[in-house]
Amino acid sequence: MVLPVVAYGDPVLRRTADEIEEGHVDLAVLIENMWKTMYASEGVGLAAPQIGQSIRLFIVDGSPFSEGENGDKGCAGFKRVMINPVLFDETQEEQPMEEGCLSIPGIREEVTRPVGVSVEYYDELWVLREEKLDGIAARIVQHENDHLDGVMIPDYVSPLRKALLQGRLKDIGKGKVDVDYRMRFPKARR
Repeated sequence: MVLPVVAYGDPVLRRTADEIEEGHVDLAVLIENMWKTMYASEGVGLAAPQIGQSIRLFIVDGSPFSEGENGDKGCAGFKRVMINPVLFDETQEEQPMEEGCLSIPGIREEVTRPVGVSVEYYDELWVLREEKLDGIAARIVQHENDHLDGVMIPDYVSPLRKALLQGRLKDIGKGKVDVDYRMRFPKARR
């Protein structure tokens, strides 16, 4: 089932998500619904808080970034379920890149992140995995992991830029945004 994506302004997006225990009720169904939601929204990642679940789970599929002549080959086949992820060994080298987010449609901002990072996580079968990622795959994982800690793109911009975005961010929370996927707006008039 395609679920609504929670819009900016909902408190669930600012909470630190809870760890998941093995045997979490209906986890496989939740993950399947997250895949359907992410693809219906044309995203490359989706964190559980973005569908209203404050748990440490996200999915990623970076394959669209591997396409074309200048594609990031590290994203070919980069499709993962990450449960209770822990990021470590971030590189000193950082790089800015424009990012967007399904919870704040229509807003894209430059975010500077480490070029590489390692991640330890459980996959959907509860197998403990560890990977060293770089390039866009590392960026996608860092972006989605931020959602688990209540961090979003506006937290990376300058105070002046954030002030300039406030009107648009408030409008998103009220549902005053043109979007072609299902969303749940926390401040929309009913």
